[in-house]
This record gives sequence, structure tokens and C-alpha cells, in this order.
Amino acid sequence: MSEPNSPGESRRGAPRFFVGCEDDESEALDESIRRDMELYDDDEDTDSPPEQQIVVGICCMMKKSKSKPMTQILERLCRFEYITVVIFPEDVILNEPVDKWPLCDCLISFHSKGFPLDKAVSYAKLRNPLLINDLNMQYYIQDRREVYRILQEEGIDLPRYAVLNRDPDKPDECNLVEGEDHVEVNGEIFQKPFVEKPVCAEDHNVYIYYPTSAGGGSQRLFRKIGSRSSVYSPESSVRKTGSYIYEEFMPTDGTDVKVYTVGPDYAHAEARKSPALDGKVERDSEGKEVRYPVMLSAMEKLVARKVCLAFKQTVCGFDLLRANGHSYVCDVNGFSFVKNSMKYYDDCAKILGNIVMRELAPQFQIPWSIPTEAEDIPIVPTTSGTMMELRCVIAVIRHGDRTPKQKMKMEVRNPMFFDLFEKYGGYKTGKLKLKKPKQLCMMHLMACCSIRPQEVLDITRQLLADLGQHNDCEIEEKKSKLEQLKTVLEMYGHFSGINRKVQLTYLPHGQPKTSSEEEDTRKEGPSLLLVLKWGGELTPAGRVQAEELGRAFRCMYPGGQGDYAGFPGCGLLRLHSTYRHDLKIYASDEGRVQMTAAAFAKGLLALEGELTPILVQMVKSANMNGLLDSDSDSLSSCQHRVKARLHEILQKDREFTEEDYDRLAPTCAASLVNSMRIVQNPVERCDQVYALIQSLTSQIRKRMEDPKSADLQLYHSESLELMLQRWSKLERDFRMKNGRYDISKIPDIYDCVKYDVIHNATLGLEDTLELFRLSRALADVVIPQEYGINTAEKLDIAYAYCLPLVRKIQLDLQRTHEDESVNKLHPLYSRGVMSPGRHVRTRLYFTSESHVHSLLSIFRYGGLLDEEKDQQWKRAMDYLSAVSELNYMTQIVIMLYEDNNKDLTSEERFHVELHFSPGVKGVEEEENAPTGFGFRPASAEVARQPEPGSLEDLSRDETDRAVPLSEPITIQRRSPLIRNHKTGSMEVRLTGLSRLFKKDFTFGNLLETVFGSQCAGLFSTTVLGGSSSAPNLQDYARAHRKKFSSGSLSYKDELLSMPAVKRFSVSFAKHPTNGFEGCSMVPSIYPLETLHNSLSLKQVNEFLTSVCESAGDPHTRTTRGTQRAKAAQTCLHLHFTQP
Repeated sequence: MSEPNSPGESRRGAPRFFVGCEDDESEALDESIRRDMELYDDDEDTDSPPEQQIVVGICCMMKKSKSKPMTQILERLCRFEYITVVIFPEDVILNEPVDKWPLCDCLISFHSKGFPLDKAVSYAKLRNPLLINDLNMQYYIQDRREVYRILQEEGIDLPRYAVLNRDPDKPDECNLVEGEDHVEVNGEIFQKPFVEKPVCAEDHNVYIYYPTSAGGGSQRLFRKIGSRSSVYSPESSVRKTGSYIYEEFMPTDGTDVKVYTVGPDYAHAEARKSPALDGKVERDSEGKEVRYPVMLSAMEKLVARKVCLAFKQTVCGFDLLRANGHSYVCDVNGFSFVKNSMKYYDDCAKILGNIVMRELAPQFQIPWSIPTEAEDIPIVPTTSGTMMELRCVIAVIRHGDRTPKQKMKMEVRNPMFFDLFEKYGGYKTGKLKLKKPKQLCMMHLMACCSIRPQEVLDITRQLLADLGQHNDCEIEEKKSKLEQLKTVLEMYGHFSGINRKVQLTYLPHGQPKTSSEEEDTRKEGPSLLLVLKWGGELTPAGRVQAEELGRAFRCMYPGGQGDYAGFPGCGLLRLHSTYRHDLKIYASDEGRVQMTAAAFAKGLLALEGELTPILVQMVKSANMNGLLDSDSDSLSSCQHRVKARLHEILQKDREFTEEDYDRLAPTCAASLVNSMRIVQNPVERCDQVYALIQSLTSQIRKRMEDPKSADLQLYHSESLELMLQRWSKLERDFRMKNGRYDISKIPDIYDCVKYDVIHNATLGLEDTLELFRLSRALADVVIPQEYGINTAEKLDIAYAYCLPLVRKIQLDLQRTHEDESVNKLHPLYSRGVMSPGRHVRTRLYFTSESHVHSLLSIFRYGGLLDEEKDQQWKRAMDYLSAVSELNYMTQIVIMLYEDNNKDLTSEERFHVELHFSPGVKGVEEEENAPTGFGFRPASAEVARQPEPGSLEDLSRDETDRAVPLSEPITIQRRSPLIRNHKTGSMEVRLTGLSRLFKKDFTFGNLLETVFGSQCAGLFSTTVLGGSSSAPNLQDYARAHRKKFSSGSLSYKDELLSMPAVKRFSVSFAKHPTNGFEGCSMVPSIYPLETLHNSLSLKQVNEFLTSVCESAGDPHTRTTRGTQRAKAAQTCLHLHFTQP
């Protein structure tokens, strides 16, 4: 037999779902079954031949058999063509002898409260059916002591524990000594906090005892009652009657992980708020407990397999505690189903049906074999016609849209600040960073190191009080700055290191020179430089950008043939859900970067729920060894020199001369030269910018005086007062007291005005667009040149920022083609998977603008290829030269392919591609947008027709069937997700839809626009690391295929007639779980452009090696810089003399 068309579909259409006996029925069992079958046969054609059926019996309490999860799964299971489901009535189970129970070939039976497990065991001995869950092992599951013993024997990690048996026959096992903050159980000491569990698994009264230092008492857990699962008790003494397990408390940050297996090869995991946290059960609008799908690590998947096999429970639930970098099993629950997951119901029914058919089909002489999935192989055809396997994807991505970053500096000398500096070890390094709330509060008092905000706040309040009482006090801190410090630290009503931090730097001889932010007078002796940073939070728009880009990023992975054709991204989801996707996500320690990474992961893996659990479970902080973090206040000597020279050039009140072009634009970057032409005279432009800022602050003040604007809320809950504060500060700081301009403030001005033009345009402030245009031109000169003016400087600064990242990328590429069985699908998992040995490694690095600029400089100027000898690289360099800004969500993507037909030592074995996107489209950039050559442009140069019968040809036919269109339309070159022959499956899936991808195409709108509103809901399906199959799309594809015909494109046409912002709004209105409050405008993202698509791994590896080696060799960098500078000078004169 072949498997039904889908897990929940049979050829005969009607499910065979019976109740074995009526509650009061006394007839013989065989007569009952015969009558049921006759009732069913009446609905069938009389000519239908009788078919042999495998009967699956469900023997459990009615509360379980009639539950929604069981009903959903059985409805799908009974649609297998040769499977009939019979439910044993509860009255029969409780009151009839087992020889009167219905007959079955396979038995699903499990214990719950009131269930006669002894009778079920007797029935199994009598009838000898195939057991899905072993019955004898269920006795052990009811005893926590036995559960822990079995786990220990299997080598599964569990918390350190001891058993207290209050059994008169075992006096040596009931030795308990209780202290104030510990207990000693049979010689084993447990310090508080510790956990006390009854040995009976049916007893859910678990207590957690707290130390006196934390207030003492205990948290008492119980089975959920309404909205509560635990209560706090002041009682600190352990229970004196009964037997218990005492175990070490695991710090899980308030999260429990529940794992559900369906056979040893499938595990679904969900996280929930720990009942020990506050005892309140989080429920959704439908009253169901809120749980979040989470990924399982390779080791956790192995644990799930071990638990399933050790307890002989095919369907089995158990609890994981993730603490201190390890995972511990703390409970095994036996038969458990996931609630409210249609995907799980599909997968569970499919797996159970396959198990039944595999074991029993031969006995019934039913032809049957486990099917395989066509989309399993991550292989794509190359431009040369060979098939290559995707092995690795590496992406470095800038964070999403954020609020303006702000900074304030002040010199402090008060002893309280020095005490704080010493308290947190500031003298060891001469510097402190404070991000924790308690530190910042104290800083409110002390104001100077990287201490906790609360401490700084306390100090600030004290100083302000002293200033108010003593006019002649020696406190030097300026009152206005202290008040601003206090205001910032008190913002939001709570402290968070994500949006505020304070840094203190020790100055042994005081501030060396004055600035616009410091006192005119200077005193001798040591002082501390306090730097307060705030703002820079990820906005709702930034979250949308990241999540939508994650969804689109799926489509870079091949796969999705057959029934999955027409649904981009299924290749990645299938790989990930079958343990063959090795994914790691790294982010710097900045809050906006980490939340961007979490939102991207949510979109990439079709996860649901809030970002916090995704961040905790999936995003790794990469601040070790400067991988993604850098101290922008500790600039290299080269960067100091660069900024000084930049400041000098831009202070000249004259139009740029040819000499200025030579000094400021030696690399001949087209975007830089064009910006200098717009600026012409930098001082005049700064005068204009300053005047526009004054006008802007004046307009805001007038708005604040208007009673109608009293309660006006701007984007992201900003008020007019806060808006005025940031602009007033820029007005004060930009023009210094000597009349010159502080060039370092230009990026901040551009940052602020860009934010207001995008998010606060409804205010209607005059001349904001003009301020935007002028500050953008100045910023396009300043920002890229801060990372080096000439090539040697760019490389010097780039190495200082991202050398650790370059080394990590090199390791990622190397490890991909080494034997790493830990990240591959185990051969035992390979049932139903065509390529268990294959895997794809994905490494995502989320960081800030500095690392993206630096990494791009290394690729551009580090000597990867010779422009004069490689035309593709020459075109790529010309394109990068025209890019003026590396905006939010900028991406640098490296993809590695392997040709398994080539010898392992051949240079042609591994193939590398390099792609780039400048991120979010800026304001008014449509006309001047840089033009690239598309995604995988070389394929267009080697255009060919697929061979008849090839994978590409078959998938093309399948696509035409799946998404019929009224007329063929040529694919546009610049569609962001279109792949040409290099990735045949992607191209054919989207053939004919290119008219959707105009210049205003939005990355995030692809799925919604192409496939209608249903597709967004489809891709929000929960996908977990332990799932053994992709989201079940066959039913969806078949059911909705007619909706994709040429005559039914109303929703798509409706979307296309709207502006991009409106399309987002419609999408989110239809799918509120994907929507975000306050998303004013979500700019679209530039598509990926291929910089090069024919690099060898050897070539890239040698380049990265040379980069790492030459990073410490200034002579090498100078030589390379000189060579490139000579080439650049050839075109610089042409740029300068053009009209």
C-alpha cells in the first residue's frame, strides 16, 4: 500500500472511527463490531470490495479519549486507508472483564487517575496486540524514585538528589537532619534553595524552600487550579511525614521546558513560565496556558530519544530544566499530547500510522513502505549544469530600526563617585561600565563608572539635594547636567541595561582639555569622566523588519518540490525539523542587536509567541574576545588620527578643491564624491543645518505651548518634551563656543532627523526634509570616512574592529566540510529521510554598524580578487562604491556549496558565493538607488533549458500545476528572492509572479503578496528543532490551489494597488499575532545582490588566512593600500571634472 495522500486523508474519504460498545450494551463483542462495520458499509458503494483493516484500540479514561488532542489525532489516524480506530468505552473498561473488551490489533493504553492499569496489563497478555506504550513500565512512571533510577542508569543528566524513605523496614534510608538553611538527607547535604518532591508521581504538591537571606519560606506547587499553580508560604520547615525526593534547585530563569516524543525520532518542545516563579498561570485570550515553542539542542534530542526508549513509551512527555549551560530531566510523565498545535496533530498521526503499518502490514499482507520526501535533499543545479549541495550559510547583519542614540559626558570629582568606582573594581582597568539596575540607581548618586543605574541615581539625587541647600558647596557637578542625568536614569519608570548605561573612566590628571560639554575652568588632580548613554532601542518597526527579513531569508535555502512547490522556505523548515540544520545565532550585548536577532529567528523558523523566550533560548551573546562587540570610546590611534584629519578638512570655509577630493576621497568611491559635490562648502552646509535645527526646536516649543498638544504622544511613546530635549542638546553641542562646528555630531543629527522624518512626519514640522537632505549629504561624507580615509587606514581600523569575527567565519567555513557527526542526523533517525548524512550549517551574526563597515572594508580592500582581472568583481566593486549608507538590516552573506561528484582534494569540490544588501531603503532613495546586477547574476550569462526529466524540469512542471497563471511573465532581474538556474527550484516556484516585485517591493511582503493572506498564517505554524517532518502543507496546497488561479487574485490585486505601508497594515490586521503596535512606517529592504558567485573555498580560505596574518603587519596593509590608491586616482580626476 502507498501512504494516504496526506496524514489525515484516505482514498475512501470517510474516517473509520468507532466506539467499541455502547455504555449499557450487553451483546457479544463480535456482534457489536459487526454491526458497527455494517453501519459504516452502508455509506460505501455496494460494489466496493471488502478490505482487510488493522484495528487500533484506544483504552483509557473517557476524559482522555474525548480530549481535543486525542480527537484531533485519531481523526487523522483513522484516515489511513487500512486503519480503523476503536475507542473502548469507559464503562466497559471499569466494569467488564477483559475478555469482553473489544478486539484490536494495536493498543494505545495509558494510566491516568482512576484507570485500572492491572486490567489493561491482563488484556494485553490475553490478546497480545502491538503496544504503542508499554504497560508494565507505566507502574515505574508512577514512582519518582523508579523514574530517577532509570534515568540514572541511562546516563541522563538529572539534578543532584537524595531519597528520604520513611519506611520502617528501611531505617537506613530515613535519616534527615534539618538546619536553618540546609537539610542533610542520608548524609547528602542540600543548601537552600532546594526542592522537595513526594515519591508518588501522582502527588503534585512539590515544595521549594528558600534561604533566610532571601526571606525564607517556601513556594508550594500544586496541580493548576484556575489561574494559580503555586502559592508562597512563610513556612520554612520541611514536611515530617511521608517519603520525598530532595534535589538541588536549578536556576532556570523562570522557564520550564516540556518535551513531547512520538517515537524515538520525534520530539516537540515547549517552554512555559515556571510555576515556581509567581504561581500565576499565564493564559491567552481563550483561557489556555501560554507556552512557547523552543528549539532542542543536539544533546537534548538524544536525551528525548533515550527517555522514549528507556521507558518504552512511544508517546511520552518529560520535563527539562535548562540551567548553567546544561539540561536536566526532572520528571517523566508518560503518555502526553501537545495541546493546540495542528502541526503536531498531523505529525503525531503520521508517525503513529507509520508505526502501525510498518509493524502490522506484513501480517495482513498489505503492501506498504515508508515514503520519503522529495524536498529532503538540499541540492541545487549550478550555472554549469552540475548539482551542488548547500552546506553553509553565514550572514553578518546589522540591527533593525532604532530610536536615536544619545550621549552625555561630564567630569566628576565628588568622593561618592570615586567610592563607586572603587567598589566595582574600576582602578584595575581604569574604566567601569554600569548596566545593571542597582548600579545605575547608585549612579544616580555617584554618576561615574559602569555601575548599576540605581546606585548612580541615588548619588545624583544626593548631589542635587546638596546643591539646593548650599550655594557655596564644593560640589563641582553642574546642576543642569545632574538634572539631565537624573531625568535619563528615571526614564521608563524602571532600570534596564538594554536602554541605558553609564561608563566611568579614571583621569589621573583631570580632563586634558575642555569641550562644549565640560566646564570652562579646569582643576588639578584626579577626576572621573562620566559618560551616560541612552536611547538606541529597537523600535516596533525594527522588530517588523527583522522578523519579515527572517521569513524571506528562508527562501535562500533550496527545497520545496512536489506538494510543497509554491511555498518558499519549506526547504529550510524541513531541514531544521529533521535535525539536519545546524543553526547558531550570535549577537552583540546591545539590547537592540539581541532583540533584532530574536525577531529574525522568529521569522526564520516560523516560531510563535513573544521574543523574550526566543532570545533566551536561541540567541548567544557574543561579547567574548570582541567577536561582535567593540568599545567605541576606546578608538585605535589610527581612528583618532582619521577623525582629527576629517575634522580639519571639513572646517574650511570654502568649496571643495581638487586637493580636498584627493585628501578626502582617495578611494574614489562614487557615493562619496557625489556627496562632496552636494555639500560643496562644508561650513556653509553646517551653517544651514544649524539654522534648521534652531528652527526645529523653536517649532517644537511652540507646539508644547499649544494646549491641543499637551498630551500628544509621538512614535514609540516619545513626548514633545523628550523630542525637544534631544534636539536642544544637538543644538548646544553642534556649534561650539569658539564658533566652529563639532563634526562628530553630524551622524547624530542625521540619525535624529531620519528618525523623525520616518516616524514623526505627522507632526508637520517645517523644513525637516531639507534638514534631512543636508545632514544626509554631510553624513555620507563623515560616516564612511570615520572608518578610514585611505585604503591602509580602512584596513587598519577594520582589523581593530572585526578580526575575531573574520577568524570565526574562517572556522565556520572549514568546519562545514569536516566530519562533525554531532551536528548531523544520526543514521538511526533516517527513517523517511532520504539524506540523513547531509546537513546545512547556518551561522548568523547580528551586530552594529561598525562591524558591518569593517567587514565590508576587508572584502573590498583586503585583496580577495583583482578588479582588473575579474570583471564580475569589478562590477561588484562599482556597485559597492555607489552605496552611500549601510542602513539598518544591512547583510553580508556567504554561501558554501559542495559538489559531491568532485574529488575531496579538488579545488572545484567546494564553491563559495558572496552576497550583499545595503539594508533598509532610505527616505527619497528610489531615484538614486544603487543598481546592482541581481542575485546570482552569472546564471543569466549561462542561460540554458533544463534537461527533460531532470529535477529542475520536474519541479518546473510541478510549479505550473501548483500556481497556475493566466499568462507567462518574465522574471525581473532585481527580485530579491528570485534564484536563476543556480537554484532552479526557487526560480520556477516564482515564475510568472515578477510583476509583483516592483521597485517598491517589500522584502517582508513577499509571502503575503504572492500567495495571499492565508500564506502568512501558514508560515506562522510552529516549527521545532525536534520535529521530524516539515509543516504539513500538502492539504493546504491542494485545498487552496484553486484560489491561486488567474481568476481569483482579488486579494493579491488589492494589495498591489496599495502603497507598501498599507500592505503591511492589511497583513497585520488579518494576522494580529504577526502585527506590532505603533508601526508607523516600515521601510522596505533592498534585495540581496551577488558580489561574486564563482569563488573556490581554497581561494576564500587563503584570503581569510592572509587577512589574519597581515592584521599585525602594517607594511602589508600599506603596500596593498598604495596599489589600490593608484588605481583609484585614475578615476578620481574624471569624477571631479565631470559636470
